[in-house]
Amino acid sequence: MAFTTEELSTMDSIIKRYPRSRSAIMPLLHFVQSRAGYVTNEGIEKIAELLSIETAEVSAVATFYTQYKRKPVGEYHVGVCTNTLCAVMGGDAIFASLKEHLGIENDGVTADGKVSLEHIECNAACDYAPVVMANWEFYDNQTVESAKSLVDGARAGNPPAPTRGPNKLVTWKEASAVLAGLNDGRAHEGVQAGEPSLLGLKLSKEGK
Repeated sequence: MAFTTEELSTMDSIIKRYPRSRSAIMPLLHFVQSRAGYVTNEGIEKIAELLSIETAEVSAVATFYTQYKRKPVGEYHVGVCTNTLCAVMGGDAIFASLKEHLGIENDGVTADGKVSLEHIECNAACDYAPVVMANWEFYDNQTVESAKSLVDGARAGNPPAPTRGPNKLVTWKEASAVLAGLNDGRAHEGVQAGEPSLLGLKLSKEGK
C-alpha cells in the first residue's frame, strides 16, 4: 500500500505529538488500519522507517494488542464478551447464535464483507452484562434477538446507534482513525456514563 502525501503529513503530525517519537507506534498503527482496514506489512515498514526503529519492534506491538488486525475484518467488527459475567448472563448464547445467524466462526467475515465476529474478553462494562461491542462502541444489556438486529442492521448499512457514546455507529476504518487521535467531532455525543456505572459514586456522596 502506497501512502499519499496527505497521509504521510498526517503520520508526521501524529509523531510530533510525542516527546519521544517511538511513543507514536500505537496511534500510527491505528492510522494504518484506518486506511487499509487492517495493519499491512507495508504499513509496519513505513512506521518503522518514520520512527527510525526496526520493523520487528512495530510488529511486536501490532501482534500483541488485539485491537490491531493483521487481516481484513468487516466494515462492522462485532465483539461478544464471553468473560465470566457476560457469559453467564447470556453472552455465550449470543455468540453461538450470531455464528449460526451469520454463517461464520470466530474471527470470520461475512461474504459481503460487512460484518466480522470475535469473542472478546472483559471490556469493563460488567454492570451492563451481557455486552456486545461493534467497532469498539458499547451495546449494553443485549439479548440474542437484539444482537441479531444489530448485525442485520450493519449488513444493511443502517446499524442501530450504540447504547453509550456517539449517536451513530461509524465504520471500522472511521473508528480506527479516531483511535489514531483524529477528531471526528463525536466525542461528546450521547450518554457517556449510565446510571449503573455512577451508582457507586452516588452512594459515596450520600455517605452510604
